[in-house]
Amino acid sequence: MSRSIRTITAAVAALLLATSCNSASDSGGSGEPGGGSARGVTADSIKVGGIVSMTTASGYSKKDTDLGAKARFDRANAEGGVHGRKIDYLGAEDDGQDPGKNLAAARKLVQRDKVFAISPMSSVTFSGADFLQKQKVPTFGWGTIPPFCGPTYMYGFGGCMVPMPGGTITQSWPEGLKKVMGGAKGKSVAILANDNDAGTFAIRTYKQSFAAAGYEVTYAKPTVPATSVPSDWSAYTKEILRSDGGKAPDAVVSVMQTPYNIGLFTAVKRAGFKGVITDPTDYDPGLLAKSATRKALDGVHILLSFQPFEQESADMRRFKADIRKAAGKDVPLNMHMMTGYMSADLFLAIAGKAGKDLTVASFQKAADGYSDTGTMVGDRRLPRGQKEAFGCGALVQLKGGKYAVSSPFKCYEPIPFK
Repeated sequence: MSRSIRTITAAVAALLLATSCNSASDSGGSGEPGGGSARGVTADSIKVGGIVSMTTASGYSKKDTDLGAKARFDRANAEGGVHGRKIDYLGAEDDGQDPGKNLAAARKLVQRDKVFAISPMSSVTFSGADFLQKQKVPTFGWGTIPPFCGPTYMYGFGGCMVPMPGGTITQSWPEGLKKVMGGAKGKSVAILANDNDAGTFAIRTYKQSFAAAGYEVTYAKPTVPATSVPSDWSAYTKEILRSDGGKAPDAVVSVMQTPYNIGLFTAVKRAGFKGVITDPTDYDPGLLAKSATRKALDGVHILLSFQPFEQESADMRRFKADIRKAAGKDVPLNMHMMTGYMSADLFLAIAGKAGKDLTVASFQKAADGYSDTGTMVGDRRLPRGQKEAFGCGALVQLKGGKYAVSSPFKCYEPIPFK
């Protein structure tokens, strides 16, 4: 497809461009002050702040992203900081998943608080991206939205997970499901998404991804209203469960957030569907507090782009200990904590490589060609990670109120994005 990167970006997040275009003209607090120092960097500290959708209209919250970042920064400080500088983490601003508030938060952190970096940034309405890029602010988050794919100062902790022209599609979801489904040969899938630009792009992407892995894609539509969760799912379930030549597909794949998944999965189960149900969202023990939610999600296989909490490793044990210490008690783990933690971890790794003379220029030089192996998100490589995902993932299944690994964390070869 010959559309430009900007057009692809608009297709994935139209609201992003609606507010970000004016931000490019803003200034204030960027660049390198005299004496080789940088904004937010002193002799003994590095100032960092975050932007997180802690509140949303649907009730979906990413607030624990802030805790994850704090946990990683706390450990770094306990170990002496970065070349003797402690991380002065200001916490995360709540953008309410609102484009205007996201841009306002970015401006506040840079112009008023004078942060060196934004870590974590976790919101689907990243309207502050152009502003942060122009102000040369290293920014870290989950690369599931276009601003983390290409811009010089944006870093996804798992790489760029949005397929771009000339790029690739990570195959961790369909390949991981092969272990669950006993392979892809002769297996059919139905894919459902919201009726917005992001949903349309997701359908285009995963239709290619599952077909390339050998599945028969019998249904792939972005038809669910994005503005409100349907109260009646019968029209969708009727179409999906007849999509494979009049019978149900072997798997139902949802590319939607939790409130939608609860409604869809409840409906297909009531309709008698016995196949595989999967999504990339619902890995959160907090969802299990309500019996209706627990019942709706029971049996669902959830895609992760990081090592599952249930998979034993030295890094995972350390992550759990860090979260417990930052929270001051045992807390249920969730994917948002991992987002904050690994965003902070990648920032710290690059800052460490940049050396004692920390400036934006030295930071960027350290990022260019940075690599390591065996992390909880796989092998990290830059600048490749600003154009492609690291290609690793796992599946966990919710069963009987507990998550269990259904396909272990592994890295897969990507496919070209068409």
